[in-house]
This record gives sequence, C-alpha cells and structure tokens, in this order.
Amino acid sequence: MPAESKAQQQAAGAALSAKRGETKKSDLQGASKEMYETMTEDELEELASTDHDDLPDKKD
Repeated sequence: MPAESKAQQQAAGAALSAKRGETKKSDLQGASKEMYETMTEDELEELASTDHDDLPDKKD
C-alpha cells in the first residue's frame, strides 16, 4: 500500500525510525505515534518508501 500523501509518508518514516531504534518513541506525535503502535516494520517501510514526487502535501 503506497502512501497517499507526503504527510503520511513522513509520519511512516518517523515511526519506522522509532521501530528501528534510531529515534525515541517518545519523540513521536499524532499519526506517527499511532503508526508505530499499529503497523509492522514492513508496512511502515512500504509507506515510507513511496515515491513522493507526485504526492499531494496532505490527503484531501
């Protein structure tokens, strides 16, 4: 499942970073915190790796 917006992609990247121990879980907010708690590392990787050139900034 590819990301639907740049904001979603960025949130997934932040959650993925926390899952991997690269950043603190306590630094997560909003969507990234929820993604951290509900998604697997593979799911986050898929969202975070979406090509962002044609994505809107935010989902309508």
